[in-house]
Amino acid sequence: MSDLTKLTLAEARDKLRAREVSSLELTEACLTEIEGAGALNAFVHHTPEIARDQARAADARLIQGEAPAMCGLPIGVKDLFCTKGVPSQAASRILQGFLPEYESTVTQQLFDAGSVMLGKLNMDEFAMGSSNETSTYGNVINPWRRGNDDTGLTPGGSSGGSAAAVAADLCLAATGTDTGGSIRQPAAFTGIVGIKPTYGRCSRWGVVAFASSLDQAGPMTKTVRDAAIMLGAMAGHDPKDSTSADLAVPDFEAMLTGDIRGKVIGIPKEYRMDGMPAEIEKLWADGTDMLKSAGAEVREISLPHTKYALPAYYVIAPAEASSNLARYDGVRYGHRAALGQGDGITEMYEKTRAEGFGHEVQRRVMVGTYVLSAGFYDAYYNRARKVRALIKRDFDDVFAAGIDAILTPATPSAAFGLGEMKDADPVQMYLNDVFTVTVNLAGLPGVAVPTGLDGQGLPLGLQLIGRPWEEGDLLNTAYALEQAAGFVAKPGKWW
Repeated sequence: MSDLTKLTLAEARDKLRAREVSSLELTEACLTEIEGAGALNAFVHHTPEIARDQARAADARLIQGEAPAMCGLPIGVKDLFCTKGVPSQAASRILQGFLPEYESTVTQQLFDAGSVMLGKLNMDEFAMGSSNETSTYGNVINPWRRGNDDTGLTPGGSSGGSAAAVAADLCLAATGTDTGGSIRQPAAFTGIVGIKPTYGRCSRWGVVAFASSLDQAGPMTKTVRDAAIMLGAMAGHDPKDSTSADLAVPDFEAMLTGDIRGKVIGIPKEYRMDGMPAEIEKLWADGTDMLKSAGAEVREISLPHTKYALPAYYVIAPAEASSNLARYDGVRYGHRAALGQGDGITEMYEKTRAEGFGHEVQRRVMVGTYVLSAGFYDAYYNRARKVRALIKRDFDDVFAAGIDAILTPATPSAAFGLGEMKDADPVQMYLNDVFTVTVNLAGLPGVAVPTGLDGQGLPLGLQLIGRPWEEGDLLNTAYALEQAAGFVAKPGKWW
Protein backbone atom coordinates (compact mmCIF):
# COMPACT_ATOMS: atom_id res chain seq x y z
CA MET A 1 0.00 0.00 0.00
CA SER A 2 1.28 3.44 -0.88
CA ASP A 3 1.85 5.55 2.23
CA LEU A 4 0.23 8.44 0.37
CA THR A 5 -3.22 6.88 0.74
CA LYS A 6 -2.70 6.59 4.50
CA LEU A 7 -2.48 10.38 4.84
CA THR A 8 -5.23 12.30 6.57
CA LEU A 9 -6.82 15.25 4.77
CA ALA A 10 -4.86 17.64 7.00
CA GLU A 11 -1.53 15.90 6.34
CA ALA A 12 -2.14 15.70 2.60
CA ARG A 13 -3.21 19.36 2.47
CA ASP A 14 0.01 20.42 4.17
CA LYS A 15 2.15 18.27 1.85
CA LEU A 16 0.35 19.66 -1.21
CA ARG A 17 0.92 23.24 -0.08
CA ALA A 18 4.58 22.51 0.68
CA ARG A 19 4.91 20.97 -2.83
CA GLU A 20 6.13 17.70 -1.31
CA VAL A 21 3.53 15.82 -3.36
CA SER A 22 1.15 16.67 -6.20
CA SER A 23 -2.59 16.06 -6.30
CA LEU A 24 -2.04 13.86 -9.36
CA GLU A 25 0.39 11.65 -7.40
CA LEU A 26 -2.08 11.39 -4.52
CA THR A 27 -4.90 10.59 -6.93
CA GLU A 28 -2.93 7.90 -8.79
CA ALA A 29 -2.00 6.28 -5.46
CA CYS A 30 -5.68 6.11 -4.49
CA LEU A 31 -6.74 4.79 -7.90
CA THR A 32 -4.16 2.01 -7.59
CA GLU A 33 -5.50 1.07 -4.14
CA ILE A 34 -9.08 1.05 -5.44
CA GLU A 35 -8.10 -1.28 -8.31
CA GLY A 36 -6.70 -3.76 -5.83
CA ALA A 37 -9.66 -3.60 -3.45
CA GLY A 38 -12.42 -5.15 -5.55
CA ALA A 39 -13.08 -7.67 -2.76
CA LEU A 40 -14.46 -4.87 -0.56
CA ASN A 41 -17.01 -3.82 -3.22
CA ALA A 42 -16.85 -0.25 -1.90
CA PHE A 43 -16.48 1.67 -5.20
CA VAL A 44 -19.21 0.88 -7.73
CA HIS A 45 -18.78 3.59 -10.39
CA HIS A 46 -15.16 4.41 -11.18
CA THR A 47 -14.26 7.86 -12.53
CA PRO A 48 -10.46 7.79 -13.00
CA GLU A 49 -10.39 10.25 -15.91
CA ILE A 50 -12.55 12.78 -14.07
CA ALA A 51 -10.25 12.34 -11.05
CA ARG A 52 -7.09 12.93 -13.10
CA ASP A 53 -8.57 16.04 -14.76
CA GLN A 54 -9.64 17.44 -11.38
CA ALA A 55 -6.22 16.63 -9.90
CA ARG A 56 -4.40 18.48 -12.71
CA ALA A 57 -6.69 21.49 -12.22
CA ALA A 58 -6.06 21.37 -8.47
CA ASP A 59 -2.29 21.26 -9.00
CA ALA A 60 -2.55 24.38 -11.16
CA ARG A 61 -4.49 26.16 -8.38
CA LEU A 62 -1.97 25.07 -5.78
CA ILE A 63 0.91 26.49 -7.82
CA GLN A 64 -0.93 29.82 -7.98
CA GLY A 65 -1.36 29.81 -4.18
CA GLU A 66 -4.38 30.56 -2.01
CA ALA A 67 -6.03 27.20 -2.72
CA PRO A 68 -8.86 26.15 -0.34
CA ALA A 69 -8.22 23.47 2.30
CA MET A 70 -9.81 20.67 0.23
CA CYS A 71 -7.90 21.56 -2.95
CA GLY A 72 -6.30 18.50 -4.54
CA LEU A 73 -7.63 15.99 -2.00
CA PRO A 74 -9.04 12.70 -3.41
CA ILE A 75 -12.41 11.66 -1.98
CA GLY A 76 -15.19 9.17 -2.67
CA VAL A 77 -18.83 10.19 -3.20
CA LYS A 78 -21.76 8.15 -1.90
CA ASP A 79 -24.00 6.98 -4.74
CA LEU A 80 -26.89 9.01 -3.25
CA PHE A 81 -25.37 12.29 -4.50
CA CYS A 82 -26.22 13.23 -8.08
CA THR A 83 -23.04 13.79 -10.07
CA LYS A 84 -23.32 15.30 -13.53
CA GLY A 85 -22.84 12.74 -16.31
CA VAL A 86 -21.87 10.00 -13.83
CA PRO A 87 -24.24 7.14 -12.86
CA SER A 88 -26.20 8.06 -9.72
CA GLN A 89 -28.36 5.09 -8.80
CA ALA A 90 -28.86 5.23 -5.02
CA ALA A 91 -27.79 1.55 -5.25
CA SER A 92 -31.19 0.72 -6.77
CA ARG A 93 -32.05 -1.13 -9.96
CA ILE A 94 -34.89 1.31 -10.57
CA LEU A 95 -32.36 4.09 -11.31
CA GLN A 96 -30.21 1.94 -13.60
CA GLY A 97 -28.76 4.05 -16.42
CA PHE A 98 -29.64 7.38 -14.80
CA LEU A 99 -27.03 10.03 -15.64
CA PRO A 100 -27.93 13.36 -13.99
CA GLU A 101 -27.68 16.55 -16.01
CA TYR A 102 -26.80 18.47 -12.86
CA GLU A 103 -24.49 18.35 -9.85
CA SER A 104 -25.69 18.12 -6.24
CA THR A 105 -24.93 21.27 -4.25
CA VAL A 106 -22.65 19.42 -1.81
CA THR A 107 -20.52 17.83 -4.54
CA GLN A 108 -20.43 21.11 -6.47
CA GLN A 109 -19.12 22.89 -3.38
CA LEU A 110 -16.50 20.19 -2.84
CA PHE A 111 -15.41 20.42 -6.49
CA ASP A 112 -15.35 24.23 -6.31
CA ALA A 113 -13.01 23.80 -3.34
CA GLY A 114 -10.73 21.66 -5.53
CA SER A 115 -11.68 18.17 -4.27
CA VAL A 116 -10.98 15.21 -6.57
CA MET A 117 -13.74 12.60 -7.12
CA LEU A 118 -12.32 9.08 -7.38
CA GLY A 119 -15.72 7.47 -7.99
CA LYS A 120 -19.11 6.63 -6.52
CA LEU A 121 -19.47 4.51 -3.40
CA ASN A 122 -21.75 1.59 -2.58
CA MET A 123 -24.59 1.98 -0.08
CA ASP A 124 -27.87 0.45 1.04
CA GLU A 125 -30.61 0.89 -1.57
CA PHE A 126 -32.12 4.39 -1.22
CA ALA A 127 -30.16 4.60 2.08
CA MET A 128 -32.55 2.08 3.68
CA GLY A 129 -30.51 -0.32 5.76
CA SER A 130 -28.04 -0.72 8.62
CA SER A 131 -25.70 -3.31 7.08
CA ASN A 132 -25.18 -2.48 3.39
CA GLU A 133 -26.91 -5.70 2.36
CA THR A 134 -29.75 -4.12 0.35
CA SER A 135 -27.65 -2.73 -2.52
CA THR A 136 -28.25 -3.70 -6.13
CA TYR A 137 -24.43 -3.81 -6.44
CA GLY A 138 -24.10 -6.48 -3.74
CA ASN A 139 -22.73 -6.29 -0.20
CA VAL A 140 -19.89 -4.07 0.92
CA ILE A 141 -17.35 -5.98 3.02
CA ASN A 142 -15.89 -4.37 6.14
CA PRO A 143 -12.06 -4.20 5.89
CA TRP A 144 -11.89 -5.29 9.55
CA ARG A 145 -11.89 -8.96 10.56
CA ARG A 146 -12.51 -10.72 13.89
CA GLY A 147 -9.03 -11.87 14.85
CA ASN A 148 -8.02 -14.61 12.40
CA ASP A 149 -11.64 -15.33 11.40
CA ASP A 150 -12.35 -14.93 7.67
CA THR A 151 -16.07 -14.22 8.15
CA GLY A 152 -17.13 -11.18 6.13
CA LEU A 153 -18.43 -8.41 8.38
CA THR A 154 -20.86 -5.60 7.66
CA PRO A 155 -19.37 -2.10 7.44
CA GLY A 156 -22.73 -0.77 8.66
CA GLY A 157 -25.22 1.17 6.61
CA SER A 158 -26.40 2.93 4.72
CA SER A 159 -23.05 4.67 4.06
CA GLY A 160 -21.18 1.35 4.16
CA GLY A 161 -19.17 1.92 1.00
CA SER A 162 -18.00 5.31 2.27
CA ALA A 163 -16.97 3.84 5.62
CA ALA A 164 -15.14 0.85 4.14
CA ALA A 165 -13.30 3.01 1.58
CA VAL A 166 -12.03 5.46 4.21
CA ALA A 167 -11.10 2.73 6.71
CA ALA A 168 -9.21 0.79 4.01
CA ASP A 169 -7.34 3.93 2.84
CA LEU A 170 -8.83 3.78 -0.67
CA CYS A 171 -9.64 7.49 -0.43
CA LEU A 172 -8.72 10.21 2.02
CA ALA A 173 -12.36 10.90 2.97
CA ALA A 174 -15.89 10.38 1.65
CA THR A 175 -19.34 11.92 1.66
CA GLY A 176 -22.11 10.18 3.55
CA THR A 177 -25.75 10.82 4.40
CA ASP A 178 -27.53 10.18 7.68
CA THR A 179 -31.29 9.67 8.09
CA GLY A 180 -31.26 7.59 11.27
CA GLY A 181 -27.56 6.92 11.87
CA SER A 182 -26.25 6.13 8.38
CA ILE A 183 -23.03 8.12 8.88
CA ARG A 184 -22.41 7.45 12.57
CA GLN A 185 -23.13 3.70 12.74
CA PRO A 186 -20.85 2.70 9.83
CA ALA A 187 -18.17 5.08 11.13
CA ALA A 188 -18.27 3.26 14.48
CA PHE A 189 -18.19 -0.17 12.78
CA THR A 190 -15.06 0.72 10.77
CA GLY A 191 -13.02 2.81 13.21
CA ILE A 192 -13.40 6.20 11.51
CA VAL A 193 -15.03 9.57 12.33
CA GLY A 194 -18.44 10.53 10.97
CA ILE A 195 -20.49 13.64 11.69
CA LYS A 196 -24.15 14.27 10.97
CA PRO A 197 -24.50 18.06 11.01
CA THR A 198 -27.54 19.98 12.24
CA TYR A 199 -30.50 19.52 9.88
CA GLY A 200 -30.20 22.33 7.32
CA ARG A 201 -26.43 22.85 7.67
CA CYS A 202 -25.67 21.03 4.38
CA SER A 203 -27.88 21.32 1.31
CA ARG A 204 -30.05 18.34 0.34
CA TRP A 205 -30.44 19.57 -3.23
CA GLY A 206 -29.34 16.89 -5.67
CA VAL A 207 -29.21 14.21 -2.96
CA VAL A 208 -31.67 11.40 -3.69
CA ALA A 209 -34.33 11.71 -0.97
CA PHE A 210 -35.21 9.00 1.55
CA ALA A 211 -36.99 10.91 4.36
CA SER A 212 -36.85 14.63 3.65
CA SER A 213 -37.27 15.88 7.22
CA LEU A 214 -34.49 13.58 8.50
CA ASP A 215 -31.86 13.32 5.71
CA GLN A 216 -28.60 15.21 6.16
CA ALA A 217 -25.25 14.97 4.36
CA GLY A 218 -21.96 14.91 6.21
CA PRO A 219 -18.29 13.90 5.96
CA MET A 220 -16.74 10.52 6.82
CA THR A 221 -13.06 10.91 7.61
CA LYS A 222 -10.03 9.43 9.36
CA THR A 223 -9.86 12.07 12.10
CA VAL A 224 -11.93 14.77 13.79
CA ARG A 225 -9.70 17.45 12.25
CA ASP A 226 -10.45 16.05 8.81
CA ALA A 227 -14.18 16.10 9.57
CA ALA A 228 -13.89 19.79 10.49
CA ILE A 229 -12.01 20.56 7.26
CA MET A 230 -14.43 18.69 4.99
CA LEU A 231 -17.59 19.91 6.74
CA GLY A 232 -16.43 23.48 6.14
CA ALA A 233 -16.42 22.81 2.40
CA MET A 234 -19.74 20.91 2.36
CA ALA A 235 -21.80 23.27 4.52
CA GLY A 236 -23.49 26.52 3.57
CA HIS A 237 -26.78 28.10 2.58
CA ASP A 238 -28.39 26.93 -0.67
CA PRO A 239 -31.38 28.85 -2.05
CA LYS A 240 -32.32 25.72 -4.06
CA ASP A 241 -33.07 23.88 -0.78
CA SER A 242 -35.92 25.42 1.19
CA THR A 243 -34.73 23.67 4.38
CA SER A 244 -31.17 25.00 4.08
CA ALA A 245 -30.20 27.37 6.90
CA ASP A 246 -29.02 30.84 5.92
CA LEU A 247 -26.22 30.89 8.48
CA ALA A 248 -22.53 31.68 8.16
CA VAL A 249 -20.23 28.65 8.18
CA PRO A 250 -17.55 29.09 10.87
CA ASP A 251 -13.98 27.86 10.53
CA PHE A 252 -14.57 24.53 12.23
CA GLU A 253 -10.90 23.55 12.12
CA ALA A 254 -9.84 26.73 13.91
CA MET A 255 -12.16 25.79 16.77
CA LEU A 256 -10.25 22.56 17.52
CA THR A 257 -8.32 23.60 20.63
CA GLY A 258 -8.94 20.40 22.60
CA ASP A 259 -9.71 22.58 25.62
CA ILE A 260 -13.03 21.46 27.13
CA ARG A 261 -12.43 22.68 30.69
CA GLY A 262 -15.71 23.86 32.16
CA LYS A 263 -17.85 22.10 29.53
CA VAL A 264 -20.77 20.10 30.90
CA ILE A 265 -21.31 16.64 29.40
CA GLY A 266 -24.62 14.87 29.87
CA ILE A 267 -24.93 11.08 30.29
CA PRO A 268 -28.54 10.04 29.50
CA LYS A 269 -29.76 7.31 31.85
CA GLU A 270 -32.31 6.12 29.27
CA TYR A 271 -29.48 4.97 26.97
CA ARG A 272 -28.50 2.25 29.48
CA MET A 273 -30.36 -0.48 27.64
CA ASP A 274 -31.16 -3.93 29.01
CA GLY A 275 -28.78 -6.49 27.59
CA MET A 276 -26.17 -3.92 26.54
CA PRO A 277 -22.86 -5.76 26.02
CA ALA A 278 -20.36 -5.27 28.85
CA GLU A 279 -17.78 -4.01 26.33
CA ILE A 280 -20.09 -1.17 25.26
CA GLU A 281 -20.81 -0.31 28.93
CA LYS A 282 -17.07 -0.19 29.65
CA LEU A 283 -16.34 1.89 26.55
CA TRP A 284 -18.99 4.41 27.63
CA ALA A 285 -17.61 4.56 31.18
CA ASP A 286 -14.05 4.94 29.89
CA GLY A 287 -15.13 7.74 27.54
CA THR A 288 -16.85 9.50 30.44
CA ASP A 289 -13.64 9.29 32.48
CA MET A 290 -11.59 10.63 29.54
CA LEU A 291 -13.79 13.72 29.27
CA LYS A 292 -13.65 14.21 33.07
CA SER A 293 -9.86 13.99 32.96
CA ALA A 294 -9.85 16.63 30.18
CA GLY A 295 -11.60 19.04 32.56
CA ALA A 296 -15.26 18.57 31.67
CA GLU A 297 -18.00 18.24 34.25
CA VAL A 298 -20.16 15.13 33.80
CA ARG A 299 -23.83 15.05 34.79
CA GLU A 300 -26.46 12.34 34.53
CA ILE A 301 -29.42 13.60 32.53
CA SER A 302 -32.84 12.30 31.54
CA LEU A 303 -34.29 12.14 28.02
CA PRO A 304 -37.57 10.51 29.05
CA HIS A 305 -39.10 9.95 25.61
CA THR A 306 -36.09 8.04 24.25
CA LYS A 307 -37.92 4.70 24.41
CA TYR A 308 -40.44 5.95 21.84
CA ALA A 309 -37.80 7.11 19.35
CA LEU A 310 -37.41 3.93 17.29
CA PRO A 311 -41.16 3.34 16.83
CA ALA A 312 -41.67 7.01 15.92
CA TYR A 313 -38.75 6.93 13.49
CA TYR A 314 -40.00 3.77 11.78
CA VAL A 315 -43.38 5.45 11.17
CA ILE A 316 -42.09 8.86 10.02
CA ALA A 317 -39.18 7.68 7.82
CA PRO A 318 -41.22 5.10 5.82
CA ALA A 319 -44.08 7.59 5.45
CA GLU A 320 -41.75 10.15 3.89
CA ALA A 321 -40.06 7.43 1.81
CA SER A 322 -43.44 6.32 0.48
CA SER A 323 -44.09 9.87 -0.69
CA ASN A 324 -40.57 10.45 -2.09
CA LEU A 325 -40.29 7.14 -3.93
CA ALA A 326 -43.61 7.62 -5.75
CA ARG A 327 -41.66 9.50 -8.44
CA TYR A 328 -39.90 6.29 -9.58
CA ASP A 329 -42.42 4.95 -12.05
CA GLY A 330 -40.48 4.01 -15.20
CA VAL A 331 -41.78 7.00 -17.17
CA ARG A 332 -39.00 9.59 -17.20
CA TYR A 333 -35.75 7.91 -16.22
CA GLY A 334 -34.19 4.72 -14.92
CA HIS A 335 -35.49 1.18 -15.28
CA ARG A 336 -38.74 0.38 -17.12
CA ALA A 337 -40.19 -3.13 -17.07
CA ALA A 338 -41.02 -4.98 -20.28
CA LEU A 339 -44.75 -4.82 -20.83
CA GLY A 340 -47.10 -7.52 -22.08
CA GLN A 341 -49.79 -7.09 -24.70
CA GLY A 342 -52.69 -5.11 -23.29
CA ASP A 343 -50.68 -3.70 -20.38
CA GLY A 344 -51.47 -0.09 -19.56
CA ILE A 345 -49.76 2.56 -17.48
CA THR A 346 -50.91 1.01 -14.19
CA GLU A 347 -49.32 -2.33 -15.12
CA MET A 348 -46.14 -0.50 -16.16
CA TYR A 349 -45.94 1.20 -12.75
CA GLU A 350 -46.57 -2.06 -10.91
CA LYS A 351 -44.10 -4.18 -12.89
CA THR A 352 -41.38 -1.50 -12.91
CA ARG A 353 -41.56 -0.99 -9.16
CA ALA A 354 -41.73 -4.73 -8.46
CA GLU A 355 -38.57 -5.26 -10.53
CA GLY A 356 -36.79 -2.03 -9.59
CA PHE A 357 -37.21 -1.84 -5.82
CA GLY A 358 -35.52 -4.36 -3.52
CA HIS A 359 -37.39 -6.12 -0.71
CA GLU A 360 -36.37 -3.73 2.09
CA VAL A 361 -37.42 -0.68 0.06
CA GLN A 362 -40.71 -2.38 -0.82
CA ARG A 363 -41.30 -3.16 2.86
CA ARG A 364 -40.72 0.43 3.93
CA VAL A 365 -42.83 1.88 1.11
CA MET A 366 -45.71 -0.40 2.08
CA VAL A 367 -45.39 0.52 5.77
CA GLY A 368 -45.23 4.19 4.84
CA THR A 369 -48.24 4.02 2.55
CA TYR A 370 -50.18 2.20 5.26
CA VAL A 371 -49.48 4.76 8.02
CA LEU A 372 -50.48 7.60 5.68
CA SER A 373 -53.71 5.94 4.55
CA ALA A 374 -57.18 7.12 5.53
CA GLY A 375 -58.16 5.74 8.90
CA PHE A 376 -54.58 5.18 10.07
CA TYR A 377 -53.03 8.62 9.53
CA ASP A 378 -54.01 9.91 12.98
CA ALA A 379 -53.34 6.63 14.76
CA TYR A 380 -49.79 6.29 13.43
CA TYR A 381 -48.32 9.22 11.52
CA ASN A 382 -49.77 12.09 13.55
CA ARG A 383 -48.99 10.31 16.81
CA ALA A 384 -45.39 9.74 15.68
CA ARG A 385 -45.06 13.43 14.85
CA LYS A 386 -46.23 14.32 18.37
CA VAL A 387 -43.70 11.91 19.86
CA ARG A 388 -41.02 13.52 17.71
CA ALA A 389 -41.88 16.92 19.16
CA LEU A 390 -41.56 15.49 22.68
CA ILE A 391 -38.15 13.97 21.87
CA LYS A 392 -36.96 17.34 20.57
CA ARG A 393 -38.28 19.04 23.70
CA ASP A 394 -36.31 16.59 25.88
CA PHE A 395 -33.10 17.74 24.20
CA ASP A 396 -34.12 21.42 24.34
CA ASP A 397 -34.73 21.13 28.10
CA VAL A 398 -31.37 19.45 28.70
CA PHE A 399 -29.44 22.05 26.69
CA ALA A 400 -31.36 24.87 28.41
CA ALA A 401 -30.21 23.40 31.75
CA GLY A 402 -26.58 24.02 30.79
CA ILE A 403 -25.51 20.78 29.08
CA ASP A 404 -22.99 21.43 26.27
CA ALA A 405 -22.84 17.95 24.75
CA ILE A 406 -24.24 14.47 25.40
CA LEU A 407 -22.10 11.29 25.40
CA THR A 408 -23.65 7.96 24.38
CA PRO A 409 -22.58 4.73 22.70
CA ALA A 410 -22.71 4.96 18.89
CA THR A 411 -23.91 1.38 18.35
CA PRO A 412 -25.23 -1.47 20.52
CA SER A 413 -22.43 -3.79 19.31
CA ALA A 414 -19.35 -4.07 17.12
CA ALA A 415 -19.75 -4.99 13.44
CA PHE A 416 -21.68 -8.23 12.94
CA GLY A 417 -21.29 -10.84 10.21
CA LEU A 418 -22.91 -10.34 6.81
CA GLY A 419 -26.05 -12.47 6.63
CA GLU A 420 -26.26 -12.90 10.40
CA MET A 421 -29.30 -10.65 10.74
CA LYS A 422 -30.67 -10.60 7.20
CA ASP A 423 -33.20 -13.39 7.68
CA ALA A 424 -34.09 -12.41 11.24
CA ASP A 425 -37.05 -10.27 12.24
CA PRO A 426 -36.41 -6.91 10.49
CA VAL A 427 -36.99 -5.20 13.84
CA GLN A 428 -33.74 -6.78 15.08
CA MET A 429 -31.89 -4.96 12.28
CA TYR A 430 -33.72 -1.73 13.05
CA LEU A 431 -32.49 -1.91 16.67
CA ASN A 432 -28.98 -1.08 15.39
CA ASP A 433 -30.20 2.52 15.16
CA VAL A 434 -31.31 2.70 18.79
CA PHE A 435 -28.68 5.29 19.84
CA THR A 436 -28.72 7.37 16.67
CA VAL A 437 -32.32 8.01 15.51
CA THR A 438 -33.12 10.50 18.29
CA VAL A 439 -30.53 12.88 16.84
CA ASN A 440 -32.25 12.89 13.43
CA LEU A 441 -35.73 13.24 14.93
CA ALA A 442 -34.52 16.32 16.87
CA GLY A 443 -32.44 17.70 13.95
CA LEU A 444 -29.29 17.87 16.09
CA PRO A 445 -25.61 17.42 15.19
CA GLY A 446 -24.02 14.12 16.23
CA VAL A 447 -20.53 12.71 15.74
CA ALA A 448 -19.14 9.18 16.09
CA VAL A 449 -15.54 8.89 17.33
CA PRO A 450 -13.56 5.61 17.41
CA THR A 451 -12.46 5.03 20.99
CA GLY A 452 -11.52 1.38 21.43
CA LEU A 453 -11.48 -2.24 20.28
CA ASP A 454 -13.63 -5.13 21.46
CA GLY A 455 -12.28 -8.50 22.56
CA GLN A 456 -12.14 -9.70 18.95
CA GLY A 457 -10.15 -6.69 17.77
CA LEU A 458 -13.06 -4.84 16.16
CA PRO A 459 -13.47 -1.05 16.51
CA LEU A 460 -16.06 0.48 18.82
CA GLY A 461 -17.20 4.10 18.79
CA LEU A 462 -18.83 6.63 21.06
CA GLN A 463 -21.30 9.30 19.99
CA LEU A 464 -21.37 12.94 21.03
CA ILE A 465 -24.57 14.94 20.49
CA GLY A 466 -24.35 18.72 20.35
CA ARG A 467 -26.48 21.81 20.45
CA PRO A 468 -28.06 22.86 17.14
CA TRP A 469 -25.71 24.83 14.85
CA GLU A 470 -22.78 24.35 17.25
CA GLU A 471 -20.85 21.79 15.21
CA GLY A 472 -17.60 23.63 15.97
CA ASP A 473 -18.05 23.20 19.71
CA LEU A 474 -19.17 19.58 19.22
CA LEU A 475 -16.13 18.79 17.07
CA ASN A 476 -13.86 20.34 19.68
CA THR A 477 -15.30 18.02 22.35
CA ALA A 478 -14.91 15.12 19.90
CA TYR A 479 -11.30 16.22 19.33
CA ALA A 480 -10.62 16.10 23.08
CA LEU A 481 -12.16 12.61 23.25
CA GLU A 482 -10.14 11.49 20.22
CA GLN A 483 -6.91 12.79 21.76
CA ALA A 484 -7.62 11.04 25.06
CA ALA A 485 -8.63 7.73 23.45
CA GLY A 486 -5.58 7.68 21.17
CA PHE A 487 -7.25 5.28 18.73
CA VAL A 488 -4.78 4.47 15.94
CA ALA A 489 -5.71 0.86 15.03
CA LYS A 490 -6.12 0.00 11.35
CA PRO A 491 -7.50 -3.14 9.70
CA GLY A 492 -4.90 -5.63 8.49
CA LYS A 493 -4.89 -5.71 4.69
CA TRP A 494 -6.41 -9.03 3.57
CA TRP A 495 -8.18 -7.86 0.39
